[in-house]
Amino acid sequence: MAETTPMMKQYYDIKSQYPDAFLFYRVGDFYELFEDDAVKGAQILELTLTHRSNKTENPIPMAGVPHQAVDSYVNTLVEKGYKVALCEQLEDPKQAKGMVKRGIIQLVTPGTMMNEGPNGAKESNYLTSVFSTKSGFGLAYSDLSTGEIFTTHLKSFADVLNELLSLRTKEVVFEGSLSDSQKDVLKKSNITVSTPIQDQEKHAEVSYAIQKLSNQAEKDATKQLVTYLLVTQKRSLAHLQIAKSYEVSQYLQMSHVVQNNLELVASAKTGKKMGSLFWLLDKTNTAMGGRLLKQWLARPLLSISEIEKRQKIVQAMLDNYFIREAVKDALKGVYDLERLTGRIAFGSANARELLQLSRSLDAIPQIQSALFESGDEDLANFADQIIDLSELAKKIKDTIVENPPILTTDGGLIREGINEQLDRYRDAMNNGKTWLAQLQAQERTATGIENLKIGYNKVFGYFIQVSKGNIAKVPEGRYIRKQTLTGSERYITPELKEHENLILEAENKSTDLEYQIFSDLREYIKTFIPKLQELGNTIASLDALTSFATVAEENNYCRPSFHQDSQEIKVIAGRHPVVEKVLADGSYIPNDIQMADDTSVFLITGPNMSGKSTYMRQMALIAVMAQVGSFVPATEASLPIFDQIFTRIGAADDLISGQSTFMVEMSEANEALQNATKRSLVLFDEIGRGTATYDGMALAGAIVKYLHDKVGAKTLFATHYHELTDMEKTLDHLKNIHVGATQENGKLIFLHKILPGPADQSYGIHVAQLAGLPNKVLREASKMLKRLEAQGANGLEPASLQLDLFSDSSETEETTSDEAISDTEKQVIEDINNLYLADKTPLEVMQLVASWQQDLKDED
Repeated sequence: MAETTPMMKQYYDIKSQYPDAFLFYRVGDFYELFEDDAVKGAQILELTLTHRSNKTENPIPMAGVPHQAVDSYVNTLVEKGYKVALCEQLEDPKQAKGMVKRGIIQLVTPGTMMNEGPNGAKESNYLTSVFSTKSGFGLAYSDLSTGEIFTTHLKSFADVLNELLSLRTKEVVFEGSLSDSQKDVLKKSNITVSTPIQDQEKHAEVSYAIQKLSNQAEKDATKQLVTYLLVTQKRSLAHLQIAKSYEVSQYLQMSHVVQNNLELVASAKTGKKMGSLFWLLDKTNTAMGGRLLKQWLARPLLSISEIEKRQKIVQAMLDNYFIREAVKDALKGVYDLERLTGRIAFGSANARELLQLSRSLDAIPQIQSALFESGDEDLANFADQIIDLSELAKKIKDTIVENPPILTTDGGLIREGINEQLDRYRDAMNNGKTWLAQLQAQERTATGIENLKIGYNKVFGYFIQVSKGNIAKVPEGRYIRKQTLTGSERYITPELKEHENLILEAENKSTDLEYQIFSDLREYIKTFIPKLQELGNTIASLDALTSFATVAEENNYCRPSFHQDSQEIKVIAGRHPVVEKVLADGSYIPNDIQMADDTSVFLITGPNMSGKSTYMRQMALIAVMAQVGSFVPATEASLPIFDQIFTRIGAADDLISGQSTFMVEMSEANEALQNATKRSLVLFDEIGRGTATYDGMALAGAIVKYLHDKVGAKTLFATHYHELTDMEKTLDHLKNIHVGATQENGKLIFLHKILPGPADQSYGIHVAQLAGLPNKVLREASKMLKRLEAQGANGLEPASLQLDLFSDSSETEETTSDEAISDTEKQVIEDINNLYLADKTPLEVMQLVASWQQDLKDED
């Protein structure tokens, strides 16, 4: 500690309470950073690093940011995973005796940062609490900006980690011990780990949140979550909702890996919304509708009756175009009710945001009216669920002026006629200003100074200003000199000072009273928070379902049907929804997916790039869309209810856990083999390719047999191991299918059509040709393939083939005979060697031969 002035002592005392956070310490109009915070903060935030007490031996590093711009600096740090403690002056420095009192007014952390602005409107920012018990873990999570709380209990840390990654949580409050490897996984996943906060005070919010919970682990996790929120935010959080308990098994289960593989909410390549299923389905008109849609995609339903409730609304909206358009137009006028409610509870909503709430509530009767006018029973029943809060909207509009300022503390917010005392203050101010105008005219006449004016500033108050050139015209003794400027003099009079006191007193009292009226209105709105949250959820559901109807009409989707007691899949002319959208109109080739109840495995063969992976993802996405209540890209679809989806698609190392491609492949395969049921959907693409050919083939065959014999899940298994297609002869529930391809003029043409039976050959070299590999490589590969096929047909083992495979008996002869031929002949021979016949038409070959013949003749 280099300096122990009273201010720095206060700083060190507060900093010791928040050692893991950047301390933003308010000094006047700036928030200052000191010591290590300043050094690190200056680097991250690109601030100028200065020093306090430069004349001492150990000057203190210091960096500062203006208090008006603090939010952007805080957000930058928190987005990078840091915490920020905001230390504010708790009393007016002018009235303070000794050191100004300061204290932490808020601890901003990755899980408590509010998502503001258009970029974060449809993103949820979750803080998660994990409480370890003897039998497992309690888990609870919340988005502070909306107040929603969900909780569950899980058996293992692997289950906890999967929930954290699926939620894309930014911060976890973890009670219990973590191993070094677990800490490392969380760190690599960019999840900030925070210590629970012990607080003996009983909070009403805690009791309210846990009132419907029966599981003790869930209660403990929720208490820990709400306590952390209350202590870090240091204010009442009236918008926190009653915690909703859920079982992971209540929904279609998909690990975070599966969700990433299927690109449900983000592209696997870019991490952006573009190219995901959410991107395709999101035609919502409100931010809360977009967030709810994303939640639905992560947790598809298992109940046919619940799915059909959503389908009925989608169908009704699809059948009633004009009603749908009227609802969409009205939804465009609805702001983010959930987050507006959160800001009101937080005490941070300004007057403009209250008007946004009012305008949103004004749009609700239009939505209700449109639904009732449809004549559809399902839409009318939905309209009955919508709460009408028109009276609240009217009170807000009657209180707040039409275009209020952003700041709530400077006045100008409240309409006339709302408060008699406020009107009297305003009358005093208006009369005072009229008196000032009259005084200015009077003094100009009395002195003959035409440019004399009466002005005001916060330091000197009201004054009479006379330019230098007119000072001589001022009658002696008429004014009292107040201030000398370069080009003018400023004066006051006792009468002007008296009116100044009256005007400023009215202004100050008026501003204070306006803020009090505004605060009272905000407190009044807080009493409607439960109703506003219920209304927000209802409107979000309507918005998401209307989005489904819009997408279904634009893309010609069908309404899927379900059967509970059968696992038969019947999808006629199915399409991959996202791939179809990005291709040119009409260029996507649809395919049927028909698996009888007694067929559990489709073994898919065919060349790379032909569409095997697309076909498999298509099935999974159709299942997800169907079970969230959306219509699906097909002309007809009849489906079972899937309980889980497992995937192994794509080759990539797992950088988080440090596993190789093949280990990841085997781990994901094991996940399905251990946990899949007959009601699951399994998608495996090229299992076994990460190891030696015969090892891979043996593993792939054994996995297929296990899925067939022991699991019975609907399985789409794509492979390049053609030898596996013989399994159809011995496995009763396995069918071979393949992606069609043909050759024209030696070139491979993908048909992108799924056909029965196995592929007739491998097209690896043809695909390499399409990729543009040199002809010499292609020619050499063809020769090697022929040798392998010939030697394999003779029963030789791979080990005995390898020396012969890469030998070239012509090399010695070519060397010895090289000197006996001319340069032209060498060139012709080289051209012939590099020629890949499969790439040429007969006419092109004849033209080449004629060319070579002419070259040889010319040499003679």
